Amino acid sequence: MFKARIVIVALLLAFTIHPVIAASAQNSTASGEQRKTSEPYTGDLSVFDSPGREDRLQIKRVMDILGIAPGKSVADIGAGSGWFTVRAARRVGGSGTVYAVDINPEATRYISERAQKEQLQNVKAILSTPDNPLLPAGSVDAVLLLKAYHEVAQPVVLLRNLRAALRPGAKVGVIDRNGNDENHGVGRDVVIREAQEAGYKLFEQYDFVKGDKMDYFLVFTEAK
Repeated sequence: MFKARIVIVALLLAFTIHPVIAASAQNSTASGEQRKTSEPYTGDLSVFDSPGREDRLQIKRVMDILGIAPGKSVADIGAGSGWFTVRAARRVGGSGTVYAVDINPEATRYISERAQKEQLQNVKAILSTPDNPLLPAGSVDAVLLLKAYHEVAQPVVLLRNLRAALRPGAKVGVIDRNGNDENHGVGRDVVIREAQEAGYKLFEQYDFVKGDKMDYFLVFTEAK
């Protein structure tokens, strides 16, 4: 009798727990959050400050399109060395703010020291988690993921968590290169699909950021 009760309890637990596990696995697959991604860069951060990069990426035009102007608040997600952070900080001026977001503590320390050396008091470094930028609610007018999206392990979750930080009319830009998710690139259609799943709509898209058309620039806004 005792053994029979154990068997019955085990069967009840199996039928209770199994559907939950199955649903969780199904949601992960359906959301696309488990697709393969490139390993986050952890090497020499100075490599991002290569000569001529500003012109190749036409970063001033990028900031124009994202509406980055004096007094605005900007998030640089996957900030790395702070290459874009410092340029955005100069553009928004003392009345604006730039949040330099990265999951690498070496990067956030590097950026904090860089901002101090370059006398940029409007830069705030944030050590984030892989799926949450940890930005203050309602804090940003523009966001840029510059060659960082292909390293995000759970992009749909990250973009969903980002939404709380967006001010009305905020633009979210993604600059990346076409690739197969593991070669430091990701297809633009994949980015568009994941952004839509996270509650965004494609606002504009450009190819001007590199002459060989490998790079693309996508701009999203919240879907209403």
